Amino acid sequence: QVQLVESGGGLVQAGGSLRLSCAASGRIFRINAMGWYRQAPGKQRELVAAVTSGGSTNYADSVKGRFTIFRDNVKNTVDLQMNSLKPEDTAVYYCNADIVLTNYRSYAYWGQGTQVTVSS
Repeated sequence: QVQLVESGGGLVQAGGSLRLSCAASGRIFRINAMGWYRQAPGKQRELVAAVTSGGSTNYADSVKGRFTIFRDNVKNTVDLQMNSLKPEDTAVYYCNADIVLTNYRSYAYWGQGTQVTVSS
């Protein structure tokens, strides 16, 4: 009923930048919070950044000042601009959205994940 499609991952040197994009489509009535999570090998998935429908943002301490989350409520997209990347940012990044469907039921949806690798 809903798809989250991610793009923009890849390989970058330390200090470089990448921008991740996520687009939601389907039977969407409203999207509440949207965000990005990441999971490194052997570690738990963690929140990187999130944004509410009203534009309030929340960032993990490890990315504050380096990452910025952007949201377009018309296009149902959320982007993550990642600057000054570090090797410890290497992970699979997942888009997440809390979506109210046209039947007014609410579910959390995940994208398929996109690999970000930062070389030292």
